[in-house]
Amino acid sequence: MLRSLAAIVAAALWTSGCAYVGSPLPPLANVPSNVTGLAAVQRASNIIVHFTVPTLTTEGFPVRPGLKLDLRIGPVGISRDHLQPVSEGSIDEGLATYIIPSAEWTGKAVTIAVRALAPNGKPSAWEELTLPVVAAPATPAGLKADSAPEGVRLTWNGPAGDFRVFRRAGDDQSFAPVAGAQQPDWTDRNTELGKRYTYLVQRIVKLADNREAESEPSTTVEVTAADSFPPAAPVGLRANAAPASVELSWDRNTETDLAGYRVYRALAGGDFEKLADVSQIPSYSDQRVEHGKTYRYAVSAVDQAGNESTRSAVAEVPVP
Repeated sequence: MLRSLAAIVAAALWTSGCAYVGSPLPPLANVPSNVTGLAAVQRASNIIVHFTVPTLTTEGFPVRPGLKLDLRIGPVGISRDHLQPVSEGSIDEGLATYIIPSAEWTGKAVTIAVRALAPNGKPSAWEELTLPVVAAPATPAGLKADSAPEGVRLTWNGPAGDFRVFRRAGDDQSFAPVAGAQQPDWTDRNTELGKRYTYLVQRIVKLADNREAESEPSTTVEVTAADSFPPAAPVGLRANAAPASVELSWDRNTETDLAGYRVYRALAGGDFEKLADVSQIPSYSDQRVEHGKTYRYAVSAVDQAGNESTRSAVAEVPVP
């Protein structure tokens, strides 16, 4: 009786599927995914290669410890088996970096190919790119930075060409590209007075397919933007005698940082003395005059940093 009951229960479980055991899963292939983000640039006499190391297999499982990288380089057109292996590289947070001397490949286009190899030897597919290699671009030398009326002016030595300018402002930790230049000088017009800036420059060689070769960065130069440049001297000074004053007027200065004007006066044959500081309105009424005397006037412009221009041409007027 007990045996027949057990048989009935077993039959019920089998037919209901509760105890169904399927076919065994096939073994995992454990093939690593392809590397991603393969990029290369020539910097001076080296080729710098970057790519991201795969962390998953083609089946979506984590790559087992012991993954190897197979990076090769050689002239365009030869098989991957004949490309030269590159053994030394580094990996930082999943980003692989290889530095390859470029001298052997100068004047040629090279193929750079890379794949990942699982511990069991199974490889990913190849990823590759083509890179033209040129003679090492010369590093810009003699970089200087000086405050100028328009901002900060950079100059360096060397012939005209393509350059890239990098800047670090204030307490920033990294440099950012701010401009391209075709001559060995450039003016940074986007600066703030009193702020510290650090610059460096690279020479760029334009290549086919929108590629570039670049020099090593120049030495850095630091400058604090400062306004030590006076405005232009006012022009067109006119002096007209009135019944109890001398009325002065002149052409308006165009500097954006103009603060105002300074008026000077002298008796005929005497030395000039400051008479007044006036606003940005280009006029002044001198009401401290005496009849029968001749006065000479000159005007200077003053900017917001306190820089004073040279004086205008002298205007002379007798007071009747």
